[in-house]
Amino acid sequence: MLKDRSVARGTIHALTVASDVLAGNLLGDPTPRAVPVYVPAGHDGRGLPLLVDIVGYTAGGPVHINWKNFGENVPERLDRLIGTGAMPPVVVAFPDCFTRLGGNQYINSAAMGRWEDFLIDEMLPAVEARFGCGGAGRRGLFGKSSGGYGAIVHALRRSDTWAAAACHSGDMGFELCYLADLFETIRRLGKHERSIEKFMTHFDAAPKPADADLKVLMILAMAATYDPDPEAYLGIRLPLDIETGERIEARWANWLAWDPVVMVDRLGENLRSLKGLFIDCGSDDQFNLVFGARQLHRKLEQRGIPHRYEEFPDDHSSVDYRMDESLPFLARALTA
Repeated sequence: MLKDRSVARGTIHALTVASDVLAGNLLGDPTPRAVPVYVPAGHDGRGLPLLVDIVGYTAGGPVHINWKNFGENVPERLDRLIGTGAMPPVVVAFPDCFTRLGGNQYINSAAMGRWEDFLIDEMLPAVEARFGCGGAGRRGLFGKSSGGYGAIVHALRRSDTWAAAACHSGDMGFELCYLADLFETIRRLGKHERSIEKFMTHFDAAPKPADADLKVLMILAMAATYDPDPEAYLGIRLPLDIETGERIEARWANWLAWDPVVMVDRLGENLRSLKGLFIDCGSDDQFNLVFGARQLHRKLEQRGIPHRYEEFPDDHSSVDYRMDESLPFLARALTA
């Protein structure tokens, strides 16, 4: 729903990127990927900065262009922010990175597929070639939850490509946000003979996914992302003994190596080249992500790495309104 009907409306263009790097993923996910692209009113895209919207778990980029009750979808939000002068005009891409396991962390995985490579080596060139936008020093990435995770990890790993990033309530502080769900997962798998394959058969056949099963699916997606085993069913292995709950330290270490709070120790210097880094989290985040955000913020402060950090009085859910802060921040950083 448009909040300001006086502003001109941008255009959504349909684009499909046929991926080579996602071929052969163990999940059997399709390789042609929809990438809707927003171009603001009065522009054809040429010369504008490019932002890429990567979304949270259980969603795909195109969901952000759908009609939204009691609020704005992202194009409507952009129309208002750009139309009222709150931010400079930008092109925004909404890549579909949904997977059989319900989502994506936007990194390369021997099970999930080479999603970092898809975004950087295939999606970006396709969008920039068609619309004449972006380019070196003019690309930004933003997302919430799993998308926030992807944004901060891409900033850490690929500041050669991205010039700015915004992480809303991103997954970090893995000891705090994942361990409890891991134990719940192995309890739930006990109802399926402790078999991931049998659980997936049950999940795929269910007429309606149970909330508890969606939480299990999320943990399986994390396992396939952070510590894939190409020899296992769908590439999934857990960092706990599925019977006793004992931690398998070598596997858990593989997870922790992908925790932004840990990654910043070895890759933090890459962030200095960014034109803008925005990090926020709700002070009441029910997944404990605020504690990981505070840890990351403290490490960045200790290293003197420029960034904007904010906490706001809310939890993890329905916080798209925070884009009113991050999108102008990114657009101004990339336009300067």
